[in-house]
Amino acid sequence: MTERLVSIGPDATLREAEALFRDHDFNALPVMEGDRFVGWLTKLDLLGAFRFSDESIFPQYEQLMERPVRSAMTPLRELVRVNSRTPLSRVLEKMVAARAKSLPVVDGDDLVGVIAREDLLEALRRATPPASEDR
Repeated sequence: MTERLVSIGPDATLREAEALFRDHDFNALPVMEGDRFVGWLTKLDLLGAFRFSDESIFPQYEQLMERPVRSAMTPLRELVRVNSRTPLSRVLEKMVAARAKSLPVVDGDDLVGVIAREDLLEALRRATPPASEDR
């Protein structure tokens, strides 16, 4: 689990979020309002902001990138998440079911980390005893 987090505020622009995605090669960003965890923004959420609508067949990139993060994020109440005591098997189930690349780790209302697919694979590798050479 990653505990040193890079986050973004809900009033930051999608342009700022895109820059963080690019600079850090993240797939998701926690959205923090002060010390309060309020949502989750993924690269897929950012792409979803470009969906066609009745008003616009092709959204204007520059205008859209000035929209606030809150317009594209998944709010906390709708978010698939785990806590620091969630068993590894349950984390695996949730990540696969959500087809997520990472999940926030939340204890109570506090964001304590992020678990990515790579973290999960490493934990599974460590949790599995090595194969016997006698076979």
